[in-house]
Amino acid sequence: MNHNLILGLSVLGASLGFYLVPFCKQAILLVVMMGVVGISTGMLDTGCNVLILDIWRGEAAPHLQALHFTFALGAVLAPLLAKLALGSAVPSENHTVADMSNHSELTLPPAADLEVIFGIPANKNLLWTYAFIGTYNLVMLFFFIVLFFQKIPSQEKMKEAAQKSRTAKYQNALLGLLFIFFFFYVGAEVTYGSYVFSFGTLHAGMSESQAAGLNSAFWGTFAACRGMAICFATCLHPGTMIVLSNAGSLISSLLLVIFNKNHICLWVATAVYGASMATTFPSGVAWIEQYMTIKGKSASLFVIGASLGEMVLPVVVGSLQGKYPHLPGILYVSLGSAIATGVLFPIMYKLATAPLDSKIQESRKSEDQKALLSTSRFNDEDEDDYGEEGAEEEWNKVDFEMSDMMRNSGIETSRKILRESPTEISSQFLSNNIPFTSSLVITSNSLVMPLPLDREKND
Repeated sequence: MNHNLILGLSVLGASLGFYLVPFCKQAILLVVMMGVVGISTGMLDTGCNVLILDIWRGEAAPHLQALHFTFALGAVLAPLLAKLALGSAVPSENHTVADMSNHSELTLPPAADLEVIFGIPANKNLLWTYAFIGTYNLVMLFFFIVLFFQKIPSQEKMKEAAQKSRTAKYQNALLGLLFIFFFFYVGAEVTYGSYVFSFGTLHAGMSESQAAGLNSAFWGTFAACRGMAICFATCLHPGTMIVLSNAGSLISSLLLVIFNKNHICLWVATAVYGASMATTFPSGVAWIEQYMTIKGKSASLFVIGASLGEMVLPVVVGSLQGKYPHLPGILYVSLGSAIATGVLFPIMYKLATAPLDSKIQESRKSEDQKALLSTSRFNDEDEDDYGEEGAEEEWNKVDFEMSDMMRNSGIETSRKILRESPTEISSQFLSNNIPFTSSLVITSNSLVMPLPLDREKND
């Protein structure tokens, strides 16, 4: 599908979901609306990465960092909007046990109107917050519509056809390992950001304000380092950034496990951990693009692995906190994820840099030839007035150059022969049994004509 079309439809689905979420009064309907938002944002996450790789190719690293910086910036600003909305929430009524016991008598009949399913929320600020986010998405939809109706110039088609498709030797193994890599990385990122508040209050003995500050330190350094990574990506290779990120994550998570009740160490290690986690995902996408061509299916595989990590690891931490409340389960999961990503990346690098087989190289050559042929076709379409006359002129030019080369070679050989004595010439021809043809005479009329006379004298 057209990139701008599918991204526009995703933005439209997300905006509709945001508009309808505050009006839902039934849990099942709220689940459906949040599912629509989740599907739409998942398509946006995948499509934006593929679109950037298609536009900038080998120079996509800074642009990928900028894209994911906007994700982090939204993660910082959206809770602030929600806090402003929920801060003036209307307090809910206190129901007694007797009221709850009579709940069955107060239930409405099945033939209730739509007000049971949809209704205006009591908190108007919450309604305006969702309406603001939905309107913002509709504004973005306008830009995708404009891009959809723009035609791609022929030069862009030529550029796309001439691009070489990169193929790694162990392509499927690389995709599988990247799936696991992003599973642990994104899972650890979301898990730590979700549970650091409860960890600070329940395990480290922090107050609620201190725990909220710890949470802000993590996401603040996360967003700030993603912003700075836009500049770092212009001078550092993606692989180097991944190694630095893995090292920072491993060291900071290890310090968190060792000094899990020291408040100063928690603040410093949490800030370092957020900064280290910031650049891994965009750097990973830019790194694999150097070794293989990333299409929609490959990018969706990365995002699926990241989404599964967001789903599975928080559940693991929640179960650990329920069964072993005295243990810092969130820190153990973070350390295990850092070890997993630190071990997986050298293996992926070894597989990505493995030399290609001869069959794969031949297939890549054939693909390059097809790309060159397609570019020549685009040239023919763009230059229709050139036609067959231009082709004939090219062939005539080639024939003229070939004749010049033959004439020059004939002149040089005739000069060498004329410098030699008649006896050397005759003995050379007789010893080598080379018949004296008229090709030399044809190529150079003025200089090679005396040769038959000398030959007759020698005979």
